[in-house]
Amino acid sequence: MTPPRRNGRPPQTRVGISGWTYGPWRGVFYPAGLPHKHELAHASRQFNSIEINGTFYSLQRPSSFAAWHAQTPDDFVFAVKGGRFITHMKKLAGVETALANFFASGVLLLREKLGPILWQLPPMLRFDPDRLANFFDLLPRDTTAAAKLATRHDERLKGHSHVEADRKRPIRYALEVRHASFKTPEFVALLRKHDVALVLADTAQRWPYMEDVTSDFVYARLHGDTELYASGYSDAALDWWAERLRLWREGCEPTAGERASDKAARKCKARDVFVYFDNDAKVRAPFDAANLALRLGVRESGEPLALPDLAGAGEAPRESWPTLRRGERPPRPRSPHP
Repeated sequence: MTPPRRNGRPPQTRVGISGWTYGPWRGVFYPAGLPHKHELAHASRQFNSIEINGTFYSLQRPSSFAAWHAQTPDDFVFAVKGGRFITHMKKLAGVETALANFFASGVLLLREKLGPILWQLPPMLRFDPDRLANFFDLLPRDTTAAAKLATRHDERLKGHSHVEADRKRPIRYALEVRHASFKTPEFVALLRKHDVALVLADTAQRWPYMEDVTSDFVYARLHGDTELYASGYSDAALDWWAERLRLWREGCEPTAGERASDKAARKCKARDVFVYFDNDAKVRAPFDAANLALRLGVRESGEPLALPDLAGAGEAPRESWPTLRRGERPPRPRSPHP
C-alpha cells in the first residue's frame, strides 16, 4: 500500500540509530579496519537518519556540524539531541542564553539535513506546566529565528560560533519525559498547543509509556524490548512496532494504546515518522534498525548495506556489507507493552 501524501509529498519514514561512535560496533557493524573518521559515512549509507547524541553531553563546534553534513548523503536527515545543561542542570528554567549557545554551536550548518530537535528530561523532573510553557515559548520555530537567537550567545563561544541560516526552514521539536506525573491530559494538551511531539519511548516499562500523538510527526526512541539498554528486539517486537508506525504514518492511530488523554490527535492525511534505536549497549541497535526499516519499506528486502567509496582516503572500500534479513537473529521472548 502506498502511503498517503502529506503537503503534496509522501510522508518521511526515517529509521536509524542513536549515535554512531561505539567501540563494540567495530568489526561487527563496521568493517574491521575501517578508520574511525569514516564511521559516520558508513552508517549514513545504511540508514536514512541518525540521532546526534554528542550534543547532549557538550556543545559541539561549527566545524563538526559542517563535517557531518559533508559526510552524509544528500537525502539524509539528522535528529539533534538538546544539551543536558538545559534539561538536566538548568531544568528548563532560565535557559535563554543556553539555548542561544546551543544554536550558535553550529547546529544550523546541518542546513537541509536538520531534522527534529530532541529534548530529554531527567527522571526526577516532575510535570510543571508553567515551566514547560515558558521553555516552549523560547524555542525558535524556524532557522531564521534560531540564527537570531544564536547571536545572543555568551563569551564561551566567541571565535567559534555560527549564527547564520542559509535559508528559512521550519524547526521541529520532540520531548521525552521520564516522570509519572507527565501522564496527564493537561500535559498532552500543552504539547499540542505548542506543536511539540511527545516521544514514544520504549523503556522496557522503566518509565512512562504514552502513545498520544501531539504534532504532525511521530518520534519514537526504542531503548530495549525486555531490558532497558540491554535487550534487542525479536521479530515479534519489530512486527508490533512496524504495525503501529504504519498506522501513525498513514494519519491513523492504533485502536488500543496507552494514552494520557482521551482526546484523539488532530486528523491528518499522513505523518512523518522518525524512529531511533538506543538498545543493547549499542550492539544490537544497528541490526534492529535495519530489520525495522525492511518492514516499513525504507529498505528493499535483500538490499546490501553498502560501504561508501573510501578510495583516496587510505582505506580500500569493501564491496558490500552482509544483508540484514528478517529472522536473521534468533527471536527473544517479548513482554507485552503497556
